[in-house]
Amino acid sequence: MGFEEEYQAFLNAHSQARTGERLRRLQEGHNQAEMLFLKQVWWPLFYHFKYLHPEYEVDDFKDGKRYLDFAYIRPAIRICLEVDGYGPHLKNISRWQFSDNLERQNQLVIDGWTVIRFSYDQVKEKPRRCQQIVQQVIGQWLGDELDQTSLSFIEKEVLRLAIRKGEAIPPKEVEKYLKLSDKTVKKVLSQLVDKKMLIPASGIKRVRSYRLGDQVKVPIR
Repeated sequence: MGFEEEYQAFLNAHSQARTGERLRRLQEGHNQAEMLFLKQVWWPLFYHFKYLHPEYEVDDFKDGKRYLDFAYIRPAIRICLEVDGYGPHLKNISRWQFSDNLERQNQLVIDGWTVIRFSYDQVKEKPRRCQQIVQQVIGQWLGDELDQTSLSFIEKEVLRLAIRKGEAIPPKEVEKYLKLSDKTVKKVLSQLVDKKMLIPASGIKRVRSYRLGDQVKVPIR
């Protein structure tokens, strides 16, 4: 199918899975700017909308809810993609509202999100540049060089988690992020150590954390 068919199927699937405020936000918040981003930036890169969630609900730092234009979510990866229009409401924004918006974005970063923002004009007039930015950020987190190895899917996802963290990871964190059992995680970690892709970082008889081995090339940031 082409863009129009896939786009409608994408929206229909998310609409059918939502109720209440989450459905209302999708119906009212997903507008021309978001559609243009999908058509001119996302679709030419991937030709599908897998892992992408429109008007994605997250907890607000003030104990409320807020909605992201798009969330790209895979195991251990959370990327917020925002398309900002330039209109009267931005010109008239108060100093307090400006500070509040910055604080909200900072909180997303603290919570583990990568935040990428585009203006409507960028999406409309410089879609190729926007595509390049999306490619860079997703490739950075996924560690594309892993796809050239003979590792299993789960092994790759564990290494991508370690790449994203940039520090030693405990087995419990792997279980939480990838939703795997304790037994499966221990087996996968042991396999990666044998392949010298991971190295025990703490603990002797019982390893408490692991770090990347020298054979894993971390993308330059």
